[in-house]
Amino acid sequence: MAKIKTKVGKRWAKFCGFLLKKLGWTSVGGPMEGDKAIVLGVPHTSFMDFPICYLFYAQFGKVAHIMVKKELFFWPLGPILRSFGAVPVDRRNAAASIKSIIAAFNEAEVFHLAIAPEGTRKPVKKWKTGFHLIARETGARVYVGYYDWGRKEITVGQEWPLTDDPTADLRHIQEHYETLGLQGRHKENYITH
Repeated sequence: MAKIKTKVGKRWAKFCGFLLKKLGWTSVGGPMEGDKAIVLGVPHTSFMDFPICYLFYAQFGKVAHIMVKKELFFWPLGPILRSFGAVPVDRRNAAASIKSIIAAFNEAEVFHLAIAPEGTRKPVKKWKTGFHLIARETGARVYVGYYDWGRKEITVGQEWPLTDDPTADLRHIQEHYETLGLQGRHKENYITH
């Protein structure tokens, strides 16, 4: 696997923070703590969620990685995607994708992953538990982050303790998100149950 980028330069970080504010977004809190961490990005209803998340995290001088289908890593797009923290995965094979992300966590000293538990930008009731397996296998902390397009507020949220029951944990996480009154960029594509 190619070397994983974990930081951005100070000037770039400052520019990202400036741009995020110019776009009308408010940052709540800072980046995730610990060398290994996962932030759930909810609600995921638009491709534009990625640039907003990138700007938020980069303003702290850090990179939160995302999973991108490997077919997009052709030249010249591949190097650009990697520079923004994208990690290639085989989305047609969920088990292989999880294994490759676990390998990335294990190879890197510092690895922060942003993942959308919905797994798609379309409305879904059944969220995916891949983040749970990754966290359990790597010891990564899990945070319940959000980007609220209604209030234009973004945060990594609070750390969420996991149990040995991914189904119950996911149900509680979805219940938590339900209480937040979040709005996706495409409102109709966000449902929690």
